[in-house]
Amino acid sequence: MLTSLRVSAVIVSLLALGASKPTVLDKIQQLENSNSPLLVYPTQFTQDIVPKYVHSHNDYWREVPLLTALSYGIGSVEADVWLVNGTLYVGHETQALTKARTFQALYIQPLLSILQGQNPATPFHSGQTGRNGVWDTDSGRSLQLIVEIKTDGDTTLPYVVEELQPLRDYGYLTTFEYGVLTTGPVTVVGTGLTPLEGVKKLSPRDFFYDGPLTKLTNTADTTWSASLSPIASTDWGVIGWDGTSPITSDQRSTLRNLVQHANSLGIRARFWDVPSWPIYARDNIWKELLASGDIWLNADDLEAVANF
Repeated sequence: MLTSLRVSAVIVSLLALGASKPTVLDKIQQLENSNSPLLVYPTQFTQDIVPKYVHSHNDYWREVPLLTALSYGIGSVEADVWLVNGTLYVGHETQALTKARTFQALYIQPLLSILQGQNPATPFHSGQTGRNGVWDTDSGRSLQLIVEIKTDGDTTLPYVVEELQPLRDYGYLTTFEYGVLTTGPVTVVGTGLTPLEGVKKLSPRDFFYDGPLTKLTNTADTTWSASLSPIASTDWGVIGWDGTSPITSDQRSTLRNLVQHANSLGIRARFWDVPSWPIYARDNIWKELLASGDIWLNADDLEAVANF
């Protein structure tokens, strides 16, 4: 009887010991609740987000401009800017402009804040000249900011270049100087009414030009290079395929010829006005685009493209 009681006591003790032993999930919960410095990194703004070669078309329409795109890993964003009384406002048309929604407020200052957070002063980083970008998973990768100038280009361009000064001051801009292209955390590209000659004259150049994709196939024209146009764009209509039926060999050849000529110059291609409906047609087009070479996939539905 005594032996039986002792055995029972031992069993109870062992069961109690096993019940009190923390599991790995318990340990995780304890650390998360403790605000332990072991779990905090100086740079973790986009932790676990993988950047994609996707362009957020009309990004200012997002729930939160810039930040929504970053949350999906979108590598390029677009701001339409209007010069009104010396200030750059962001919007699709003049009726959509508000005093609060300026280029500085929606893009420049948020980018500056993010990049300052990604480049903290620490004893481990002192003396290093490199700058981290917005992506924790690929800190050397540049975020592309496309600025579509909507008002007179020659008048507006100097204001856009000046608005970039906060990013320029910290060395956050991709720059071309003395024949050398230095990639920075942000690459700014002008489109819309951006004047080509005005961009070509910038020295050093930290504002680039969205090249005409259909003109890059003219090998006699030596204007285009990655140091002027890291991206070249055209209307999807030049391909002549809406995605609802199988693509023809001629259409595929046209697409790949345009993309591959751009790629041979170190330039990524982009097509705008890709049909967004029917969904199956859009998806068919996306598949062909991704198979064509190095592109920026122009998108409006960020959730769909991020999961594609």
